[in-house]
Amino acid sequence: MKSTLCKLLSMLMSSMLFFVFSNCKGCAKTSSHENKIKIGVIAGPENLLWEKIKEVAKSSHNLDLEIIVFNDYMTPNIALSDKSIDANAFQHEPFLDNMVSSRNLALKAVGKTFIFPLTAYSKKISSIKELKPQAQIAIPNDPTNEGRALLLLDNQGLIKLKDPTKLLSTPQDIIENPLDLRIIELEAAQLPRALLDVDIAIINTTFSKTAGLDPKKEGLFQENNNSYYVNIIAVRSEDAEAPWVKKLLEVVQSDEVMKAADEIFDGMVLPGWHSGKSQ
Repeated sequence: MKSTLCKLLSMLMSSMLFFVFSNCKGCAKTSSHENKIKIGVIAGPENLLWEKIKEVAKSSHNLDLEIIVFNDYMTPNIALSDKSIDANAFQHEPFLDNMVSSRNLALKAVGKTFIFPLTAYSKKISSIKELKPQAQIAIPNDPTNEGRALLLLDNQGLIKLKDPTKLLSTPQDIIENPLDLRIIELEAAQLPRALLDVDIAIINTTFSKTAGLDPKKEGLFQENNNSYYVNIIAVRSEDAEAPWVKKLLEVVQSDEVMKAADEIFDGMVLPGWHSGKSQ
């Protein structure tokens, strides 16, 4: 009896020690994670900007960022959901909301980064006052940016949408079109090449920069920092209140990083954290 009792006590002590050491290991892992963050970004100029953010994060907040580069817009959210990365920074919130809803992902926007504004360009006119009836306006054909372009046209008074707060508007939502403008829907990457064939093309920053277009010199009009389409940092919902999230946002929204963004994107970027639109 006494021998059996001793064995039970020994087993109990072993279990307690295992529990304590297991918890300590977990604590050490959590502590390490607080300073080592894997963040997903898109290849190109945004990757260059995040290399600068990585430098500032280390020097100002002792955060070690590992930049994971993706070449498409779907994979970064999937990688975030399956815990391959800790955060991503490539999308605006309407895009995130659409993907969260369609794929049932537990992801959350935790703060604003930059606005890469849509800009209207033309090789035929220098002012929207020169637009003639039935002028052709080319816009991106993906659901998010199509609605975004139509909102921009609505803001300029060129059309009127049924609901100017609807972010996924389509040409069918146009209720007033005084000049009977012809809306041409094209792949976003094709828009710079379409400039010679249409009167106006509304182009994303990524493709306008690649095409060598200068929004300050050649843009007719563009989004401002009241755009709904502010890029954001997304994390898993469970990490939304983690201390490293606040530190990362402080880095991204710093004057030093904004200056670097302005240089890398040749002025084609706005500080989204000054946006008046809620997300």
